[in-house]
Amino acid sequence: MAKKVHVTTTVNGDEYEFLCHPGQTLVDALRNEMKLTGAKEGCSTGDCGACSVVVDGRLICSCLMLAVEADGKSIDTIEGMAQGDTLHPLQSNFLELNGLQCGICTPGILVAARELLKKNPDPTETEIRFWLAGNLCRCTGYDKIIRSVQAPGCSKINSPGHSLNSRRCSPAVRCSPDAWAWNRIHPQRSSQPRRIPFPRRPGRIPDAR
Repeated sequence: MAKKVHVTTTVNGDEYEFLCHPGQTLVDALRNEMKLTGAKEGCSTGDCGACSVVVDGRLICSCLMLAVEADGKSIDTIEGMAQGDTLHPLQSNFLELNGLQCGICTPGILVAARELLKKNPDPTETEIRFWLAGNLCRCTGYDKIIRSVQAPGCSKINSPGHSLNSRRCSPAVRCSPDAWAWNRIHPQRSSQPRRIPFPRRPGRIPDAR
């Protein structure tokens, strides 16, 4: 059996030291060694985004990173999002706008959405959908997630006549970023928006991160 490796890392501003096996993933170390259970291991292949964390300013799936690679690095997880008893605006929006149901995917979505808002405080719906394409949710249907992300920095969400799919689709049609891209490239092919289930597998659309 391989010897355990000593790792020192900073998580949400606090220093952690732990021992791990060379092949142990970061999400496993967060949950079992550091007792930070917010990140969820949903797929172990980087497809679902439930284990999303930020490492040295880069959004990653912690199931695809080894714990030993975190040595000397700075990690931000969902546990560091709220300030004491004060929720982050995104967390408040998800509660108020029903952006979550079972909650398994929610920590990863919140971490990813926060990184988007750091880069772009007022994203469009298309930009949000592209950014969160690697975060899967089987409960909400995504619309309430989009509303929750837009609410902190986008006043358009409350404007008269605004709908989540107003750019190319009627409110009754739910389209993915692939559909908008297809409609922009081939507007003459059909008078109706092309309907593509959202989300598609992350590897099938451009990486917006």
